[in-house]
Amino acid sequence: MAESFNWTQLHAQLHRTLLHRQILPSNQRLLVAVSGGQDSLCLIKILLDLQPKWGWNLAIAHCDHRWRSDSQASANHVENLAKNWGISYYLQTAFFIPKTEAAARQWRYQALTEIAIAHNSPYIVTGHTASDRAETLLYNLIRGSGADGLSALTWMRPLADSGLPILDFRLENLDKNPQSKIPNRKSKIYLVRPLLDITRSQTGQFCQEQKLQIWEDSTNQDFKYARNRIRSELVPYLETHFNPKAQQALAKTAELLRADVEYLELAANELLQRVILPIGEGPQMNFQLPVKLNRPILREAPLALQRRAMRQLLQQILPSAPSFESVEKLTSLIIAPNRSQTDPFPGGAIARVENPSIILEIKL
Repeated sequence: MAESFNWTQLHAQLHRTLLHRQILPSNQRLLVAVSGGQDSLCLIKILLDLQPKWGWNLAIAHCDHRWRSDSQASANHVENLAKNWGISYYLQTAFFIPKTEAAARQWRYQALTEIAIAHNSPYIVTGHTASDRAETLLYNLIRGSGADGLSALTWMRPLADSGLPILDFRLENLDKNPQSKIPNRKSKIYLVRPLLDITRSQTGQFCQEQKLQIWEDSTNQDFKYARNRIRSELVPYLETHFNPKAQQALAKTAELLRADVEYLELAANELLQRVILPIGEGPQMNFQLPVKLNRPILREAPLALQRRAMRQLLQQILPSAPSFESVEKLTSLIIAPNRSQTDPFPGGAIARVENPSIILEIKL
């Protein structure tokens, strides 16, 4: 049980956020990812303090990437915090040390999902903040991302891309067709980020006021990682020379873009359902190749929806996430001459125009 505490502005802010957004229902098992840094410590402390009001069953998960010489000591520090707070603690240690930030992130989410499945926790909660959201927007903007990348950090999403063979929380609804390229990924495990309207400076001040011992991550000072340079150099420059509240402004932009993206994704999905030729019985789309698309209906749609519908289709039939180039070459067939075709997509699929359709199939 949480000890008595002083009700702070951040307690009130997070409590209001949860009431408004309904992202962490009461009386649920919550698996809180705690690295030992200020953001995750702020998160777990506030959740512990709010626990009597919400009735959660809280547990801590710590992922040790083995990147640092003190990583084991960091894990021990977080374990001691869990013991002092009287809550469960789960540790996952990387067998192979991830070589890149992307590999580390992928392993971390898979590890957290495995822990959540093993301990019947439908919610994984992380300490991403408005500062992280701002930095992600800048990072993806520099790389040439669209609206999806600029609004990448969302309040809540199903963890359906962790690579686990089964992601349904109840371990039900297994794919009945072993030959299908598309596994059933109706995940009931959700990733929740409740601090997205709170900045890193606020979490740091909270930890100082609450006398929480922060475990400093030395890799945060390593400028070979682009995000660290954005955090340490670019964001302070923007705040000094352009807008002292640049982080909040960028996070607000990400929030506005997220609403647009969600609407466009829904509209694109509806378009895809209209243009794809059903295979087999039932109303659901079947993404086993070959696939036939109705070009006249696609031509009537705005380019933004064409691209999104084609990307959604490729996400289902390709072995990896489709690149911008893959989406563009499929989209170009919507207005291409008859008998036009693409070179092979990853996995070997070919798309060709056979009026009035586009046909995707494996070239033998």
